[in-house]
Amino acid sequence: MSRGTVVAKRYAKALFQLAQAQNLVSETEIQLKLIVNVIEGDANIRAFLTAPNITLDTKLNTLRGSFGDKASPIVLNLISLLIERGREGELGAVLAAYLQVAGEVLGRADAVVTSSIALSELEKIKLADKFGALLGKTVRVVNEVDPNLLGGLTVRIGDTLYDGSLRGKLERLDKTLQSAAV
Repeated sequence: MSRGTVVAKRYAKALFQLAQAQNLVSETEIQLKLIVNVIEGDANIRAFLTAPNITLDTKLNTLRGSFGDKASPIVLNLISLLIERGREGELGAVLAAYLQVAGEVLGRADAVVTSSIALSELEKIKLADKFGALLGKTVRVVNEVDPNLLGGLTVRIGDTLYDGSLRGKLERLDKTLQSAAV
């Protein structure tokens, strides 16, 4: 495990404990996602936060001015702490670790379902129910569309990939045929 991952997990656990104590677990997740998406989605903001010629006070004041009404003090304090310590590059890892910590404690898992076309809400619910029963957790489905997928689905939950795609089935069939020919 890399040092960055360990550090991200420590920050995420601390944030989760604070959020849980204040009954703000879901709100904290939403707010953290918002801030991380904004920062990681804009190269200018990332450049601003990492610029050595801009004072720390200016960075923090700008951050609080931009997100002050959209985020709770605990989220803003975490972001500020990361920036103060030069760890703004760890924001995405902290979010991922927070989702993992919250999921473990709350009995929840996130499933990223990749399909060739967008899934309907009913299909998402059925997938969530099926994988929820398999894992013994509440599963939240996020659908990603990949038009290059010939058919079927891939489902990633944590580090586990369930490959029900046509490409995956063809690759497994090819391996089986090659091992039988030997």
